[in-house]
Amino acid sequence: MSDKMKKIVYTLFIAAFAGNAASAQETKTLAGGVQCKIVAKGTGEKVKLNDVITFNVTQRTDKDSLLFSTYAQGSPVKAQVQASRNPSDLMEVFQLLSVQDSAVVKVPVDSVFKGHETDIPAFLKKGGYINYTVKIDKVQSLNDAIAERNTAMAKYKADELAVGDAYIKDHKLAVTPTASGLKYVVTKHGAGIKPLRGDSVYVNYVGRTARGKVFDTSIQTEAKAAGIEMSGRPYEPIKFIVGAGNVIPGWDEGLLLLNQGSKATFVIPSDLGYGEKGAGEDIKPFNTLVFDVELVKVIRAKKAVANTPKGAAKAPVRKRPAAKKKN
Repeated sequence: MSDKMKKIVYTLFIAAFAGNAASAQETKTLAGGVQCKIVAKGTGEKVKLNDVITFNVTQRTDKDSLLFSTYAQGSPVKAQVQASRNPSDLMEVFQLLSVQDSAVVKVPVDSVFKGHETDIPAFLKKGGYINYTVKIDKVQSLNDAIAERNTAMAKYKADELAVGDAYIKDHKLAVTPTASGLKYVVTKHGAGIKPLRGDSVYVNYVGRTARGKVFDTSIQTEAKAAGIEMSGRPYEPIKFIVGAGNVIPGWDEGLLLLNQGSKATFVIPSDLGYGEKGAGEDIKPFNTLVFDVELVKVIRAKKAVANTPKGAAKAPVRKRPAAKKKN
């Protein structure tokens, strides 16, 4: 190639690069004064309404104080793109972007809190901005996203079932399954009355994951042995109304099967526990839990208690103030 031709090709390359850079740096102003600047251009079609996107995002104040970061959280966000309800939801911004695009977004504080100006927190200022960086990692149609989630859910459930069955086998538990998926074995039969839905019960318990880690108990010696004893916590049977949704569904179902004075082991699948969200550091999503329980006392209710709507599962124990573990 001649020197003249090389110069022409080089010039065309520089011009093309400059054109792409200028396009990537263009700032667009959207409804509510939202400003969006694409700083790194990806490929593919733009995000559309109803698409499901996986993205990383940071959120900062004008003074560069970090409010939120998926990078710090350790995982990106997945969301379905819908009509915008507030400038801070970035739904209009997403529709300007393609997979692998990165953008800097400035959202006016006044637009976010329009009509609710008295709710502006102290770390944000009227007339200022909430500043985002956004990177689109993945774009899927709604059908593809649902299919992917179903496949993942099936794998999680299969893995969970295997771990739960291994616990039962390793501990030689002759469990009885129920239609809901609860598995239980009565280790001591009590001679007292069976609770009815709405009765108050007193229960001692030891809770562990199906991998054997004790995460909570009402019995001080068990807590001490597991290294989770907390100073200031009362170690005693907990009291609650059974069948009222005050505990996880596996507890409500299992305790209604026992007589006062009975002891039992419940093997509770995540569907009857904390599901795909988990609870805290020890109870991961899709975790089968094992509880050794003792139904200490049953107090008959004067009136029947209405059922709690399905899905309103609570913790298996009462909320207590934070306490320090003993050394």
